[in-house]
Formats: sequence, structure tokens, C-alpha cells
Amino acid sequence: MIEAGSPFPDFSLVAHDGSTISSDGLEGTPFLVYFYPKADTPGCTKEACSFRDSWAGVQMAGLRVFGVSYDKPETNRKFAEKYGLQFLLLSDRDKTLASAVGAKTILIPVPKRISYLVGADGLVLKAFPKVDPSRHAAEVLSDLSAFGGREETSPSD
Repeated sequence: MIEAGSPFPDFSLVAHDGSTISSDGLEGTPFLVYFYPKADTPGCTKEACSFRDSWAGVQMAGLRVFGVSYDKPETNRKFAEKYGLQFLLLSDRDKTLASAVGAKTILIPVPKRISYLVGADGLVLKAFPKVDPSRHAAEVLSDLSAFGGREETSPSD
């Protein structure tokens, strides 16, 4: 796991909508990267829907949310459409980001369910080594609020 205060690794991954999301494009915005094992499985659906159902709070906090798995972009697209997800699901097919952040497992062919809350400065605010899928969104929003709410570096309100 990456410790709080450390820089989050640079990344560039394909999203379910075909766009490429890179850490360079996220400068000045707080974001959450959460790893999930596999699209459209019970725990992963609970976790994704917890963010979907908390979307108003996520937007008020100015937080970008990205789910990351080893699934193909097409699989993630179907998952996002099926559940009406408002955030992007990223494909880490070569497991580069998972390896860099401690989500890659040796014995199991899916990533660990871990998350990172990253501040607008690109530094990890909090690592979540164990995630309760149904409560994760509420936990993240509570923690972001404890860090002072919106973490933007430039005014946009």
C-alpha cells in the first residue's frame, strides 16, 4: 500500500467510454481510485452502486471517482450501462497500476479491493486497505470532509 502523504503513481488507462484517463489530466482535482475484482459480480456491484447512489455528495465534494479492474473496456462499459454508473471504469489490463499501488495479487487473477483517496496535489490523502463495498462511498465522503472538503487548488465555484 502507498502511505498517506506519498505521491500517487502516474498512470494512463483506457476508460469504458473509450477515453484515456491519465494522472496528468487530474492535476488540481481530488480523486478516488478504487480497485474492484470483476465487473458485474455481487461485491463489485454493491461498491459501484454505493458511489452511484451517493453521486450528489461526490459531486458536491468535487471528487472524481474511478473504478479500476483488469476487465476489458467493453466489459466495463456494459457494467456501467447496466447500473447507470456516472463515473468512469478504467481497464488495467497489463496490471501496471495495480502493481504500483499494491492491488496486484499473486495467487488470485483479480486485483485486491483497495482504494486511494488522492488530493488535488497528487498526494495520497488516505489508503483504504480493506473496503466494505456497501459502505465505501460514505466512508470516502466522510474522510474527504475530514480533510477539509473540496481539495481543489484553483477556485471554480
